[in-house]
Amino acid sequence: MAISIVRTLILYIAIITSMRIMGKRQIGELEPAELVVAVLISELAAQPLQDIGTPLIYGLVPAATLVICELLISFGIVKSVRFRAFICGKPCVIIKDGKIVQREMKKNRLTVDELAEQLRKKGVLDFSTVKYAILETDGKITPILSSMHQPVTPKDLQLPVDETGYPVIVVNEGRVLEKNLQVLGLDTQWLDQQLRARNIANVRDVYLFSVDDFGRVFFALKEVT
Repeated sequence: MAISIVRTLILYIAIITSMRIMGKRQIGELEPAELVVAVLISELAAQPLQDIGTPLIYGLVPAATLVICELLISFGIVKSVRFRAFICGKPCVIIKDGKIVQREMKKNRLTVDELAEQLRKKGVLDFSTVKYAILETDGKITPILSSMHQPVTPKDLQLPVDETGYPVIVVNEGRVLEKNLQVLGLDTQWLDQQLRARNIANVRDVYLFSVDDFGRVFFALKEVT
């Protein structure tokens, strides 16, 4: 039993390391070559897990080889436009000026129902309001609304708005993150003053406390259970 647990942990760490080396992507964002590598690595890892008599090296070496191949392919994708188009494919326009490009729909084996579903997820219900809809290489659709149907922004109305700062968490579930305070040029004394100003007696009572680039504070107390 102990041997099985150790083998499982070794393979788990190896697979996690391999996926980290390949980069940060969700499954739905994987390019075809990356998806193939991910599936093959999982299959290679399954064999040593199922059969204790199979040496771990039989799973680790092929997995490492696949990761190296993926890194070489990634390098080629960066360096060559043609190679990138061959491996990843090209984005294509499936709606132009409110009209569905049926030729591209058939070429990509995309149904009207699938198109409508993806547009609904982006808040688009009327095809005629779409200037362009682009089918990306990861299979997702990016709609670009025509000028008349794009949402109005404060800039269009010439309205002054406050800039949004990036919030940095300084207290996380009652724990003070001193490194984040240092990044903001603050210290625990400043934090204590802020807590007292908000009638908070103990930092352990704070669920979340963040400060943005403009010094604006957001905080939430722990709920009593």
